[in-house]
Amino acid sequence: MTLRRKLLLVALCTLALPVAGWLYVRQMEALLREGQAQALIASARAVARSLVVTHAELPQGDAAWYVEQAVNPITVDGYGDDWAPLTPWSQPFGTRGKLLLAGDAGGLYLYAEVRDTRRTRGDAMDGANALAADHLNLVLGNAAGQQRYLLESDAPGAITVRAQGPSVAGLPAEFPAQWQEDGSGFRIELSLPRSLQLQTLGIGAYVAEAGGDRMAVELRPLLDYSSALSTELASLAPERTQARVLSPQGWLLARSGKLDTAPGAHGQPGWFAALVYRSLLATRLEDANLWAQDVPRLDTPEVLRARAGQSVSVWRSGEERGSVVLSAAVPIEQDGKLVGVLLLEQASRAVPLLANRALLGLLLTSFGVLLVAGAILLLFATRLSLRLGRLRNAAERAQLSDGRLDGLFERGRFPMTDAPDEIGDLARSFERLFEAVGGYTDYLRTLASKLSHELNTPLAIVKSSLDNLEHALQERAELPPDAQPYLARARDGVARLGALVRAMSEASRMERAIAAAEPEDVDLREVVRGCADAYRPLAGARRLDCMLPDTPLHLHCAPEPIAQALDKLFDNALSFTPPDGWLRLSLRAVDGGAEIELANQGPPLPAAMQGRLFDSLVSLRDKATPGDAPHLGLGLYVVRLVAERHGGVASARNLDDGDGVAFSVSLRGMPRQRL
Repeated sequence: MTLRRKLLLVALCTLALPVAGWLYVRQMEALLREGQAQALIASARAVARSLVVTHAELPQGDAAWYVEQAVNPITVDGYGDDWAPLTPWSQPFGTRGKLLLAGDAGGLYLYAEVRDTRRTRGDAMDGANALAADHLNLVLGNAAGQQRYLLESDAPGAITVRAQGPSVAGLPAEFPAQWQEDGSGFRIELSLPRSLQLQTLGIGAYVAEAGGDRMAVELRPLLDYSSALSTELASLAPERTQARVLSPQGWLLARSGKLDTAPGAHGQPGWFAALVYRSLLATRLEDANLWAQDVPRLDTPEVLRARAGQSVSVWRSGEERGSVVLSAAVPIEQDGKLVGVLLLEQASRAVPLLANRALLGLLLTSFGVLLVAGAILLLFATRLSLRLGRLRNAAERAQLSDGRLDGLFERGRFPMTDAPDEIGDLARSFERLFEAVGGYTDYLRTLASKLSHELNTPLAIVKSSLDNLEHALQERAELPPDAQPYLARARDGVARLGALVRAMSEASRMERAIAAAEPEDVDLREVVRGCADAYRPLAGARRLDCMLPDTPLHLHCAPEPIAQALDKLFDNALSFTPPDGWLRLSLRAVDGGAEIELANQGPPLPAAMQGRLFDSLVSLRDKATPGDAPHLGLGLYVVRLVAERHGGVASARNLDDGDGVAFSVSLRGMPRQRL
């Protein structure tokens, strides 16, 4: 845990008293909300009983067709463009149909869609064929009776709908309609005058492919928004509440009042007071019912529970930011049967932050003092953390992964060594530690070159002494047979020591050369392609594949060290690849640079050696036999130096299929020198 968090936890201990006051206010707020909810439910029950007693026009029956209010003028053309605002509330009929009903001052409009991917057509003038073909059955009913109609057409366009059977007073013998169809089915649109005073409507679709009853219809009464019921509801609903009467299916039948949730309206708390209320005092609120003010059908949770016979209240967020709405839904029952749902909603004005202004002011004052104290402690902890972070960053920058230092002390002293506190003591201890580590690291780095220089003279003396000894023995007589193996072994040991000294000297020169390499803008694709072309003759019977990007890959880098690193990787891979094996050299762009990978067929890497492969004097090759040149394992070390010089890393892994290994070098580019 950080220092800032620890100090903040200490500061939070002073929250005991304000928290007690906050819990008290929350409890009071919960009681007030409960009382307000019970009062609204009681008002809703009283209004519901009044609607029943006054014999208001409430729906009868379990199902009905709802006639929505036309939003835009409707043109009867058989297309559903004019019905787009109403389509979310389409009413299904049968298994394949959807029905939309809308009304305005001009009349009643009907739009039906039937899914039918394989049309069966018949002669519209032949009644038998018309019933066998795909068609729509329509029944209109008024106070005098019911009239059946059949709608069918062989082609899209205008059709004339004629009555079937005896005529009924007040219902038309025929009327026009529009028939349209496509690959998904057919659509019918028609309009009827309001003067018909329709009470019921039946509709059914017959699709010949699916079969079924050719004359079947779903006959239901018609429901729509009632102005008379709305006027009666307005006289019964409480002041400053929005009341809505819904059918048992949730359709809007009447409405009065308006829900005003704008901040500052009619005593509604402003946005800041509402924000504090919702954050500190209010218990959980339901999500706002977006777009629920102007929809023809409501399926909110409280409405569904009221339709099941329960009286329920819900607190929810209003559509306006920071507003709170109380909603109460009660069933309207007549003779023990559900005939509708009454929904009362009001914007909460008494509860949010107005329950107890004195306690709230005290609570805000306490929180203000605590915030100031917490801010002071936070600033102190932040400053302390930043100082420790500077110390940590300096320590991480000073030492690289191989123990070398990056010249931190050449640019200046260790940070915060002049501080008089404990952090200054820690910084000075770090400085002394890194000075000692830096001196020892420099000694180890130059040890190879020193040893190679110092061993050259003793090796030369031993070699010349062996030559002189062999020459002296040959002058006297032929070398004894038993002495020749010992002399050969001595010469072999001198040769091996000489190769070791030369390799150590070469490694030191490579380190200096890599560090002094000058960067330039090059196309890595050409560098890798050139190396691959040079390696193919050396691969012999082995297959060498080169995978390059399609576009040039430019990078600011030193191409010669990169080519030397690839030489080392190829030499290492070639020694482990079978004579008939394969090698794969690939180049790809990565975020911020490039990655070169050389994969080869061969034995997998030992798990214990994967983290040490790129260290100096580490090798996985078999021990050399007498007479063979020794292998110091400096090649992969040089690869690592090249990768680090370019801001990247070198890594090795076993292939997923276990058929070989892959060595990769990531390059991030070198910094550009400023003139």
